[in-house]
Order: sequence, then C-alpha cells, then structure tokens
Amino acid sequence: MFVDLKEQYRKSLKSSDTEEHIDLAFYRPIGFAWAYLFRRIGVTPNAVTISSIFLGVGAGICFYYNDLWINVIGMLLLIWANTFDSCDGQLARLTGNYSPIGRILDGISGDLWFFTIYASICLRMNAVDPFFSAHPWLIWTIAAITGVCHGKQAAMADYYRQFHLLHVKGKEGSELDRSADLEPRLNALSWSKDFRRKIVLYFYTQYTRNQEATTPAMQRLRATTAERWGDEELPTALRQDFRAASLPLMKYTNILSFNWRTIALFASLFAGMPYLYFVFELVVLNALLIYMVRRHESICRHFTCDIEQGKY
Repeated sequence: MFVDLKEQYRKSLKSSDTEEHIDLAFYRPIGFAWAYLFRRIGVTPNAVTISSIFLGVGAGICFYYNDLWINVIGMLLLIWANTFDSCDGQLARLTGNYSPIGRILDGISGDLWFFTIYASICLRMNAVDPFFSAHPWLIWTIAAITGVCHGKQAAMADYYRQFHLLHVKGKEGSELDRSADLEPRLNALSWSKDFRRKIVLYFYTQYTRNQEATTPAMQRLRATTAERWGDEELPTALRQDFRAASLPLMKYTNILSFNWRTIALFASLFAGMPYLYFVFELVVLNALLIYMVRRHESICRHFTCDIEQGKY
C-alpha cells in the first residue's frame, strides 16, 4: 500500500527538474493528499481549480484590512488556495483528465487571486496612508504596471518550463502549444454555436502568440528541429545537451512563480507596508525575467547553429 502511494505520488509530479523546493517540501505532498481524496469521490481537476479561485479571492479581500490578524487569515486562505492549485495538476496527471480549458482555468485562477490582492492593497493604501490618500491615482498606476509585468513574468516562466519538459519527457510530458496549431481549431469554431469554447480558445491563442513573440530564437529552434526530425523523437544527445543547458534556468522560473511572490507579499504585510510588494515585483522579478529571456534565447541560438552545422 505504502509503495503504491509512493509511486502514485511520483507520477503526480511534473519533473524533478522543474519542481520548486518549497513545492516538493510542502505544497506537493498536501496537493497529493487532496488529489487522492478527490479522485476517490469523483471531483474533477476543473472543479478543484474553481474552488481555488474562491479561496484566493477571499484571501485577497482579507489583505484590504489594516489588521494583522485578518491579514494572517488571508495568508492561510492563500496557502490553502495554492494547495488546491497544486492539487488540480496532480489530480489531472493521476486521472489523465487533461483539457485545454483546465490549463486556461489554471492561469485565470492565479490572475483572479492577484487582481483581488492588488485591488485590496490599493484601496488599503488610499484609506490608511497619508501620501497615497493625497495621491490616490499613484498606487493604482503602480499596481497596473506591476500587474502587466506579473502576467508577463508568469507566462514566460510557464513557457520555459514547458519547453524544458518537452526535451526531458517529450510531447507526452509537456503542455507546450503552438499558435499555428491552435488557429485552425479556433477558426473551426462558430461564435454563435460555440461561443464559450471559442472565447476561451481565442484568449489562449493570444496568450501563446505573446509567448512566441518574446522568444524568436526559441521559435527558430523549434522550426529547425521540426524541419529536421518532424514528429520523430529528437536525438538523445540533443535532448541531453539541451537539458543540461536549460536546467540552471529552471530555478529562475520557480522564483517567478507563486512561492517567492507570496513570501515577499507576506513580509510586506507583516511590516505593515504592503506597497513594498509592488517594488519587489517591479525591481527584483523584472530583473530576473530580463536575464532569463536573454539567457534562454542565447541557448536556443547556440543549439540552432549546432543543428544547422550538422552536430546532431
């Protein structure tokens, strides 16, 4: 029984290359416990994701109050929401219940959490801070810029993880999509008959296009490997060499994800200066994003050159 549970837990993880240490120590074990329960009672991954939205939004509302105990309740709710966010992916891997809508919902859930958190911080600063009370537009402007940066950071972190998994586990182990593959499916849907599916796929296609526009060297590498090997497996040497080059960047994708953001958020709340969270995202995380994009593009250019010169 114990060996079986251990094996199921292992299968519920993405890859040791892309898992974050805090996730492995805390969120993944709790997420697996939820996933094991939900699988037995027939709860779907999408239902878990929707539940996480309510928990995360509730957490954000708690951060409006200039009361540390209410803030702590919000922190606990946000941690609970993230255990569900971990659970939905683990449950999907355990049951094989994957869907494009589930992937989109997963992204939307985090957006709704942080939209609420940002709005609550802005309203709080306007209410209790003399400077922001005198200049109410300023904190909202900072929050809007931070939100755009946050979206880009999260999108690129996810994109690089999926590209890494493509080389580690192949197509079956990665959720990487191409906008060129999504567009025919989008065009085949009718706005009148398939409105819900079409609007979801439309935004997902735009999301994928934006990721591709930021990574021209990666797109050239993908095109080169597709032209050379088509749908066949990439050569083992290429997969191993790319993994070795990409692996050091995975720690940056993890910093740009949930855990380090919430550590900074919780620290700013305990300090009674939640606006410092915006400073962390704008300065520290944007610097990491720029470095990660530049470094990954350099890696992709290097491998494209090697393939074109016949090394693989």
